[in-house]
Amino acid sequence: MRVAFDFEQYALRVHEGPCFVCAFVDGHEDYRHHTVYEDDDTIAFLSRHPVQLGYCLVAPKRHVESWIHDMAEPEFLRFQSVVHRVALAVAATVPTERMYSLSLGSQQGNAHLHWHLAALPPGVPYHQQQFHAVMAENGVLPVDDASQRALAQRIRRHL
Repeated sequence: MRVAFDFEQYALRVHEGPCFVCAFVDGHEDYRHHTVYEDDDTIAFLSRHPVQLGYCLVAPKRHVESWIHDMAEPEFLRFQSVVHRVALAVAATVPTERMYSLSLGSQQGNAHLHWHLAALPPGVPYHQQQFHAVMAENGVLPVDDASQRALAQRIRRHL
């Protein structure tokens, strides 16, 4: 079961609020997420609006907007190593037929570089896979804080 996603409220928050990753890293109460991984340079956390169970975002802690222009190759490869490890942990935690990995965001909103990890569960009809499976326009999962906290803990056990 999915619920409608409020894009108007989301866009307002994105355009009027601070950088969501920087605010989260700085401990801003309104930008809390459930962390699944953290080291000196990188943080991974569950999405507040997951389109799939275990939907994670992985981001550098420093404000980086372009992995092409703002990260040297060794830094990018270290970052991608974390993306890979988090994806493995998500796949070990939730049923996964395929792991989607995307870098989304734009200069117009959510400019801080972040990778999306979405575990496609087995049995999803083909016409509901790929981009359809990761678009909030198709609804988000109705999760609560307690279930997300427990899920983050289960994912951390695999890291």
